[in-house]
Amino acid sequence: MLKKIAVLVSGGGTNLQALIDAQNSGIIKSGEIVCVVSNKTGVYALERAANAGIETAVITKKEYGESFDEKLAEYLTERKVDVVVLAGFLAIIKKPLLDAFPDRIVNVHPSLIPSFCGDGFYGLKVHEAALEYGVKVTGATVHFVNEITDGGKIIMQKAVEIQDGDTPEVLQKRVMEEAEWKILPEAVEKLCSSL
Repeated sequence: MLKKIAVLVSGGGTNLQALIDAQNSGIIKSGEIVCVVSNKTGVYALERAANAGIETAVITKKEYGESFDEKLAEYLTERKVDVVVLAGFLAIIKKPLLDAFPDRIVNVHPSLIPSFCGDGFYGLKVHEAALEYGVKVTGATVHFVNEITDGGKIIMQKAVEIQDGDTPEVLQKRVMEEAEWKILPEAVEKLCSSL
């Protein structure tokens, strides 16, 4: 029986698209994306999900305040979700959601953890920091989510070389194409097949 996957998003949904494509091509064969939830209205990720025939919802902190994580957990539990994937989800996950899905929430981070991670490191900020520091190799990490930002057990990593003349935007694109879009679907399949 296929495991039910929920994908949480906040933006354009490029990692969501990688997951949809991986599902369609058979890379993800032990699970199926049953819903996509955004914490922001009007983001392109919701359109990507709708185009793929996947149920969407918007649950915002503005609307639910302190009960945001409880509302998310309730929505996902009602849909009997097995695995939760954070794909560019720009909200810190709190106890109600962590408790509802122990060792079943994964995140992709655009660096090789433990470098350039934790509070404040997201999006272009990660790549800016890597370039500023002068590292020669960066990459992406898929890890379990716990109460520490980017602190959960690592599932997969993939290295990406930094090239002369890289800008944060160029590096971000290369890390997505060469690492994130490859290891996120593989890690999701690995988790689904192990449940």
